[in-house]
Amino acid sequence: MEIALVLSQEHQTLPRAEVEAVFECEEINFSVEKDLSGLLLLDLQKEDLKNLPKIVRRLSFTHEIFHVLIRTGEDKLIPEAENFPWSDFIKADFAVRVKKMDKKSTLNTSNLEWKMGSIIKTNLGEKAQVKLENPSVLIRIVLQDREALLGYRIGEISKKHFFNLKPHKRPFFYPGSMSPKLARCMVNLTRIHSGETLLDPFCGTGGILIEAGIIGARVIGADIDYKMVKGTIENLQHCGINDYQVFQDDARKLELPNKVDAIVTDPPYGISASTGGEKSENLYQQSMISLEGLIKDDGIMCLATPHYLDLDEILRGTKFKIIEQHHIRMHKSLTRVISVLGKM
Repeated sequence: MEIALVLSQEHQTLPRAEVEAVFECEEINFSVEKDLSGLLLLDLQKEDLKNLPKIVRRLSFTHEIFHVLIRTGEDKLIPEAENFPWSDFIKADFAVRVKKMDKKSTLNTSNLEWKMGSIIKTNLGEKAQVKLENPSVLIRIVLQDREALLGYRIGEISKKHFFNLKPHKRPFFYPGSMSPKLARCMVNLTRIHSGETLLDPFCGTGGILIEAGIIGARVIGADIDYKMVKGTIENLQHCGINDYQVFQDDARKLELPNKVDAIVTDPPYGISASTGGEKSENLYQQSMISLEGLIKDDGIMCLATPHYLDLDEILRGTKFKIIEQHHIRMHKSLTRVISVLGKM
C-alpha cells in the first residue's frame, strides 16, 4: 500500500528525518518509494493504515498525508480515473484538489479538478455530491515530474496550531524563543512515546515542553532564571499541559529522582544573564556531563547549538555520540545545528 506525504520545503532534511522518527516511534514499518522535493512516497502494510492518524497528530514539517489510489503518467490519469471503482472509497460528499509540485506539468489545475469531479459524479450518480468546504472525502491529485498521484486525504497537519502558539502569542514571551514547529520536530526526533518523560534543562519560555506535552509526554523543565520558570509554568497552563514539573536549577548540577526517556533543549549561547555569565563552551560541556547521568541508556537527546561551537569537543568525556545533524541557516552570520545524540 502506498501513501504520500506532502512535506514542508522550509528545510531540506528535517521533514523527512521527522517522518522517519515518528514512524519508527509508532512502530510502523515502511520503505521509501520516492523522495523528491516536497513529496515523500512510502510503501507500508495495509493494516498500518489505521495508525496513520497518530502520525498526523505528531508531525510538524509535513502538510498532509494521502493514501495513493492511482499512480501513473499524467497523460494516463483521466482514462484510469474513468475505470476506477470510486464507490469503494466515496460514500457521500467529496471534493477534488490538485497540487503542482514543479513546473513540468502542462495540465491546468482548475480544469483537472472539474474534470475529475465530473468523472466521479458520473460513476457514482446521486450517491455522491461535490462539497467544496469540509467534504467527507478529499481527493488529492499531486503532479510532479510528469507523474500523477491520486488518492484520498488521510489527514492534514494543523497550521492553525503552530500559528496560534508562536512565541509572541503566548502569555509569557522572551526574545529568541524557538518556533513551535521546530520545537515539535526536535521532540519527534527523540522518538519519545506518549506517557514517557522528557526533560528540557534550559526550558526558557517552555516552547519545547509545550510541544512535548501536547503529544502526551510527561515534561520536566528547569532554568537558572526564576523569571523563566514562572513564565514556563504560565505558558504550560495556558496550553492545557498539566503533567509537568518545572523548577529553578542549574543544568550543570541538576539532579532528578528518576532517569528520563529523552532530553530536548536549546541552550543559551554567548555571555549573558541567560548563561549565568558563563562562556557557552564551558556551559555546554559541563551540562553534557551532568545530563549524561539523567537520561536512560537507550534515551535520545536532541540539541540545538550555534554552528561555531565544536560539538565533538563539547561531548568529549561523555558517552554521547552524534547520530544525525541538520543545519538551519538563521541569517548570514548564524547557522543553527540540530543534533540527535545517543549514548554509545
